[in-house]
Amino acid sequence: MSQKIKLTEAISIGIGGMVGGGIFAVLGLAVTLSKGGTPLAFLFAGILALITSYSYVKLSKSYPDWGGTVKFINQGFGETIFSGGINNLLWVSYIIMLSLYASAFGSYAPNLLSISGTELDFHIYATGIIVLASIINYYSVKVVGMIESYAVIIKLVILISFIGVGLYGLMGNPNLEQLSPQNWEAPLQLLTGGMVIFVAYEGFELIANSAPDIKNPEKNIPRAYYISIIFVVLLYIIIAVVTVGSLPFDKIKTAEDYVLAEAAKPMLGQTGFTIITIAALISTFSAINASIYGGSRVSYEIAEDDELPHQFTFKLWNQPVGLLITAILTIILTNTLKLESISTAGSVGFLLVFAMVNYVGFKLSKTTGSRKTIPIIGFVLCIVAMGVLLQQQFGTNRMGVIVAISIIGTCFLIEWIYKKFEKNKKP
Repeated sequence: MSQKIKLTEAISIGIGGMVGGGIFAVLGLAVTLSKGGTPLAFLFAGILALITSYSYVKLSKSYPDWGGTVKFINQGFGETIFSGGINNLLWVSYIIMLSLYASAFGSYAPNLLSISGTELDFHIYATGIIVLASIINYYSVKVVGMIESYAVIIKLVILISFIGVGLYGLMGNPNLEQLSPQNWEAPLQLLTGGMVIFVAYEGFELIANSAPDIKNPEKNIPRAYYISIIFVVLLYIIIAVVTVGSLPFDKIKTAEDYVLAEAAKPMLGQTGFTIITIAALISTFSAINASIYGGSRVSYEIAEDDELPHQFTFKLWNQPVGLLITAILTIILTNTLKLESISTAGSVGFLLVFAMVNYVGFKLSKTTGSRKTIPIIGFVLCIVAMGVLLQQQFGTNRMGVIVAISIIGTCFLIEWIYKKFEKNKKP
């Protein structure tokens, strides 16, 4: 029992998974899309995450497995081309998230130390941090866990301090008027803004991978999901209020990729800017470090279920070969796509995966003892949100939409080819 995960540790897994690099990467993008309604956009996305967590709670208790989401999808759909395609999409979505974190690191890092003084800095830092995290993962999984445990504490302390100082600094700030309803975008645009930044809530599902080890699972699994999500929703909303109330919209647009650091300037000057930049670097690095580890495990689990070639279960330098493949694909995506395209593709991927988990929750409601209405509402909302996101982004971010649809299609095509190849091999 001493090796079991306690409630506080399970909550930390959920919070640590969500408050990684996402908030640092997408906050500026959220304000650009939603203007004064940014807190509402974060609320919309948070509500969807909370509804989806109901299915995760019920499935985690009924089917505790280190495969987490992969296990749930296979439990609901069997080991078919469809389930394989969805699980492949989950793996690729982790790679997209890694690209988002690396992009955030590449945007914040030049503010402290410029190498070339040009845009090349972004590519050097973004690529370098992926390489460094990969080396650490190959060196020692224990080091990965140690870095993550310290990073969670550091980033939460800094973000909560930012909120405390920021709320105090809002008094008398003329930019506070930007939060008034007349500065909100239209409701559909607010929903789109919330869905583009939905990736900031990705991470709560990591609790599912820990379900077999959670102490007193009947009580602690629901608490871990709900407490971590509600905490992060409130955290993000207050951060959005402080940011929009501290800086004029034009300055937020100029500093879109590192807006959280810029928002600390009115209260704490250059010192605040530097502290938040350091927090962003620590957060994004820890998120990359943990996500490379997690992504390689997802590909390993999928291959073990015969939904990817068995070669993905092979070890390279004592780690799954998926670790190297994940790192290489991340570097390619980071250096070829813009932040908004990465965020859109990631949100679309996770919305589709979560829609299917909600559907599984509905389908297996008798077995899991859950109400049918909540999972089906979650399924419908995820599908509608994905449709609205694709439709709205097609006009302003066509590349992001094309990338998202291409990735989904490729995941299913690869699975179809693999299953057909394996079938033909059998006598």
